[in-house]
Amino acid sequence: MIEGQPSHTAERVAVERAAHQVLDSPLVLADPLALRIIDAEQARRLQAHPEQHDTSPINRITRAIVVVRSRIAEDEIARAANRGVMQYVVLGAGLDTFAYRNPHPTVRVFEVDHADTQQRKRQRLATGGIEVPDRVTFVSCDFATVTPLAALREAGFDPARPAVFAWLGVVMYLERAAVMKTLGDIVSLPPGTSVVFDYAVPPDSLPFVSRQIYRRLLGRLDMAGEPWRSFFEPMTLRADLDRLGFTDVDDLSGDEINRRYLANRHDGLQSSSVGRIVIARR
Repeated sequence: MIEGQPSHTAERVAVERAAHQVLDSPLVLADPLALRIIDAEQARRLQAHPEQHDTSPINRITRAIVVVRSRIAEDEIARAANRGVMQYVVLGAGLDTFAYRNPHPTVRVFEVDHADTQQRKRQRLATGGIEVPDRVTFVSCDFATVTPLAALREAGFDPARPAVFAWLGVVMYLERAAVMKTLGDIVSLPPGTSVVFDYAVPPDSLPFVSRQIYRRLLGRLDMAGEPWRSFFEPMTLRADLDRLGFTDVDDLSGDEINRRYLANRHDGLQSSSVGRIVIARR
């Protein structure tokens, strides 16, 4: 992201979550706050002219991965809360709304993000009339320079207790060393800890046509000042996760995402082969 400005990616992701509420059926992720957290004019356009939103097939592909990864993370904290886990950490929270519709009364939510993005989010929460529960803690952190776990400890996170981490739409913006350091910190926490994250495969691993479309997308991200910095081969990443100490790893390809979460749909909501979603447990 550009220093001194909130994340443009966080805005785009929030708009796709809102678009899902009005464009897609059935819902993969039911989020009654999604339209209230985005810019009011964007929300008005979405509701008045939803048919104008998908100007490119990439919109629908992006929306698929956005809503499925959030659904997986929210399912993971639901299962963990039933086992007694009381800490949920959203790394790179952006304009995510889970903390403000959290159905688990014993779960405390830590929202970790860059200070500029958090300032924008607080403004949107106030404008949208969305109450901030006492169980929400904002944690400012620059992932490129500060270890999230250190920032969390200062904010009251208890490293002696397990937690669920949602790390969505962030890994590809970080250097590989920073990704591995954060995953190492997460796996150092007590058993019962888990992390849900998504990542991008290398462009060269895709067929020619897909590779060209992918490279155009990466070029646009570069021009927007938010370049993708890391790509992972699934087999290599799995070996890294095993080496770090994760004992249960589920790495979902685009085809597996479609089978599990997007099957038998008639609205065209489908994932691609570019992004994968991992659930890794300790």
